[in-house]
Amino acid sequence: MSEVESAEPKVSLFEMALTFNHIALASFGGGLSAWSREIVVVEKKWMDDAEFLSAMTMCRIMPGANQVNMAVFVGSKMRGLPGVGAALVGLCFMPMVFVLAMAFLYFRFKEIPAVKGVLHGASAAAVALTVAMVIKTGKQCLTGVVPVLLFGTAFVLNGVVRLPLLETLAILAPLSLIWAWPRKSKQKTA
Repeated sequence: MSEVESAEPKVSLFEMALTFNHIALASFGGGLSAWSREIVVVEKKWMDDAEFLSAMTMCRIMPGANQVNMAVFVGSKMRGLPGVGAALVGLCFMPMVFVLAMAFLYFRFKEIPAVKGVLHGASAAAVALTVAMVIKTGKQCLTGVVPVLLFGTAFVLNGVVRLPLLETLAILAPLSLIWAWPRKSKQKTA
């Protein structure tokens, strides 16, 4: 067994499923990324912020739902293929049951003003959770002028101008890679 494997905490499949079930159910209305970070990084300490941000970045640019991709990543890291299965069941099963029940209720009672108000409030809470995650993680990775400019440009292109994500990435990914590419030191060592 390598040092990396022995350093990872041993997590039961039940705990993996329960953790991702908690993430899924606690983030009603959105905000899965914020809850994932809170649970995986802060509470469980299965990753640090840097690893979480790297994983989340990869999960966002890969095909499929971001949080499903994150569940696959964390499950694989912690327990391999059985961990992937446990994380996916935890993430998807109860929300699927809940969504089916809510869809029935929504189509039955959608014209009631109170139902519209509840949905509007859930949307506002999801936005607040996302902003909170941006602030917490931004303190870690937005440490210079260039990262702040790249973040701001991505926000403007995707959030304000409404440029599709792939086009935003096509513009900013090359710039980000050029900026982050390792450079030889300009100072010569004696």
